[in-house]
Amino acid sequence: MDFLKNILPGTAKSKEFKKQLTNVLGFAPGKLDLYTTALSHRSVREGADENNERLEFLGDAVLSSIVAHYLFMKYPYKGEGFLTEMRSKMVNRQQLNDVGVKMGLKKITIYNKFDSALKISQIFGNTLEALIGAVYLDKGYKKTQKWVEKNIILTHMFIDDLEGIEINIKNRLYGWANKNGKVLDFETLEEVFQNGRRLFTIGATVDGELVAKGKGYNKKDASQIAAQLAVEKLGL
Repeated sequence: MDFLKNILPGTAKSKEFKKQLTNVLGFAPGKLDLYTTALSHRSVREGADENNERLEFLGDAVLSSIVAHYLFMKYPYKGEGFLTEMRSKMVNRQQLNDVGVKMGLKKITIYNKFDSALKISQIFGNTLEALIGAVYLDKGYKKTQKWVEKNIILTHMFIDDLEGIEINIKNRLYGWANKNGKVLDFETLEEVFQNGRRLFTIGATVDGELVAKGKGYNKKDASQIAAQLAVEKLGL
């Protein structure tokens, strides 16, 4: 594939790719192939051993562990419920996607840029998790923990602000509907196969009228996007 040829070792593109990756990571990667896989979306590499979905699975678990430890040490007098909610706020899909974009992953992630659905999805949060998985395999847990805390948590996650943020935008929308005697519903408007995956379109309706719709590769993400758009449209 052309995109692979561009980053073969020794090529100008490879050197530029390594330079950009080093800028994102803050250190020189040891196993470039590992990071290439971490940054390769399923839309361009279908094999399970070629795209970043397996590394995303690993990185998700590593990140959850690191965040749990960070919160446990930061809040010695807070209970399990608070810690669990804070972890959810820190690792939710939208938050991670925003962090991934801020870190520069949009520039170095390898994905099908002609796929319009990917432009509104949250692949950079998934890529960030895959990248964490790659760092873990390349550098080990302790170095990954320090890297995540310094370059992700402390740099991009404003913990004090997160304490006051509502984690589920749908809850706010349901609260508004109940308070104002409205009937809020989320329904599947469309379900299609795109690039070998199901793409869902979920509509947010108020009293049977479509207010907003969101798309995602699972119903939860699609409904959250629809809820966010509905909140903005309704001026809540």
